[in-house]
Amino acid sequence: MSKGLAGLWLVLIVVMVSACGAPQFTYVANSDGHAFFKVPGGWHKISDAALAKALRGGSGGSGQPSGVWSVGYDGSPAPSASHIFGSGAQKPFAFALTEPLSSTASASMSYNELRDIFLPVTSASRQNAVKGGFPLTGFHLLRNSVLTQEQGVHGVRVTFDYTFPNGTADTFDQVAFTNADNTEIYLLVLHCTAACYQQHHSEIDTVMQSFTIRSN
Repeated sequence: MSKGLAGLWLVLIVVMVSACGAPQFTYVANSDGHAFFKVPGGWHKISDAALAKALRGGSGGSGQPSGVWSVGYDGSPAPSASHIFGSGAQKPFAFALTEPLSSTASASMSYNELRDIFLPVTSASRQNAVKGGFPLTGFHLLRNSVLTQEQGVHGVRVTFDYTFPNGTADTFDQVAFTNADNTEIYLLVLHCTAACYQQHHSEIDTVMQSFTIRSN
């Protein structure tokens, strides 16, 4: 075999190995396997400790309350748990949570409760938030859909914009489900700047549509 032809084969082998070596998606499931979704393979998992700290607002302690599961994945090359609530994320950040509901919360669960589970979305919730000093402004609803899955799982998908005090506009895409008897919450939220959301709309939609619940 000539040196030129051998070199060509080497290039082809390297390309084939590279293509096979990086999975297109990472599949994520909670500890009991009842909720799962996928994210692009290049996104980075946030450490459980860093995510728990961010969810507590930076306070001490570790671990999750009993029965609660959460996970975060960051599309940024410099992943950070602070992106879960921070403004100006230039790449998508995905946050998922499952949590059992108390009997009181279960009795009052509704589609509007699901819409407002992460940030105020409904008119009444936004009005109450403003009275309480909620800092985000410029709310703009982009999507508001009711969803159903097998075994009585039902919920909503809402997509909306909010502007942070520094003037940065972020787009939030949220799917929130509950099971047939309203005893469990399943949440997936993804956000980044409005420009980032438009740029990555296709892969974001793939992530959100992959969120699947297999209830007890």
